Amino acid sequence: MPKELSQTKAPPSASSKRIYIFQLLTVFIGFLIFGFSENIKGPAIPRIQLEMGLDEMRIGTLLSLNSLGYLLACSFTAYLIRKIGIKAVCLLSFGSMVVSGVLIFLSRSYPALSGSFFLMYIGNGMLEIGLAVLGARIFVRNTGTMMNLSHFFYGLSSTVAPMIASGLMTLSIGGRAIDWRDVYLLILSLAVLPMIPAIAGKFPSGGNTEDDRIPLRTIAADPVIWMLIAILSFGVISEMAVGGWLVNFLEKAYGWSGTAAAGMLSVFFLCFTFARLFLGPVTDKIGFTLSVIVFSALSGLLTFAAIAAGEPGAFLFAAAGIGIAPIYPTVMALIAQRYRKGSDTAITFIVTLMGVSSVIGNYLIGAIITGIKDIVASSRGAENGLLLGLQAGYVFIGLCALLCALSAVPLYRYLKKRGELL
Repeated sequence: MPKELSQTKAPPSASSKRIYIFQLLTVFIGFLIFGFSENIKGPAIPRIQLEMGLDEMRIGTLLSLNSLGYLLACSFTAYLIRKIGIKAVCLLSFGSMVVSGVLIFLSRSYPALSGSFFLMYIGNGMLEIGLAVLGARIFVRNTGTMMNLSHFFYGLSSTVAPMIASGLMTLSIGGRAIDWRDVYLLILSLAVLPMIPAIAGKFPSGGNTEDDRIPLRTIAADPVIWMLIAILSFGVISEMAVGGWLVNFLEKAYGWSGTAAAGMLSVFFLCFTFARLFLGPVTDKIGFTLSVIVFSALSGLLTFAAIAAGEPGAFLFAAAGIGIAPIYPTVMALIAQRYRKGSDTAITFIVTLMGVSSVIGNYLIGAIITGIKDIVASSRGAENGLLLGLQAGYVFIGLCALLCALSAVPLYRYLKKRGELL
């Protein structure tokens, strides 16, 4: 019998198809819940700020503490995956999100709220690493398309999350108005849904013995890793900052209503969502690295154009979602292809260091807004100070997108020179 025929794989059985369906449901619904948990904060933050009397610096600090929880989770999730398995890690992350929803509901002070958000972001960090590793293990073909498709569900829930949160906060039940605490409780309770396919399914192991696994020191010695860290750091700061600051910007800089501002954030995530759905095959076709350069540069330019155009150009903030959307899943696809035997270690290493930048980035945005606001207010009035401060904060967000593109240029040259371009 010819060698190639003897190695032909048998068609997948009904059992293996069912297992794959449970894996897909866990990934897709998991990202759906992840998007909800991340992006109800847009409409919630102005209400939190008003109720607790917080300035922009303390809001930036709150978001930085959230990123710190995310960072902490990233630092130990790969270890947990190796010790207790990816299935248990996914269940633990979903469970911690439910618990954090209850604690946010009970929060009545800034420290209590900060601690509750910190726990939520620990769950989010564990979930992101878990879903990324699971995706790297099961998406062995058309990796760019499938990674973008799975992250499409994050964008889908991110699109509707601001509108749902804003709409819920206009309702009353039994004469009691629904506030931001109720919204967090309701939304985070949905994390029980992906626990169902996770419990029912069977997840793949790493597929390598410890001897076969690429050690951390080898991964850390690869220059590509550090280039990817720079790319993701700038890209994720730019992506995540929109959820935290766009509604605040539109309400305070342009005087938009909470509903209208949340609507624009939803439009951003609509562009974001469909970009991930339709641009995934493009990344497979033109290459992962070139895709990052083109799309992140587009996002930065659109953000700067939106600031320059003023209120009539506010829709360009939403259009910037088209460019920034493919960055994270495309880099994850690149990692999955390049580090197939050590994807969990590589993903954790990169995302952990990326999280450090996210902490710094969130803090800097709040500091820039507050600093410029205070400087300008002393000479040109509080209203002008706030406007210019918010614009300066958003300039930093657009600059991060451009720096993401610039960081990908040396990676493209490095890989092309060695014939390793992906």
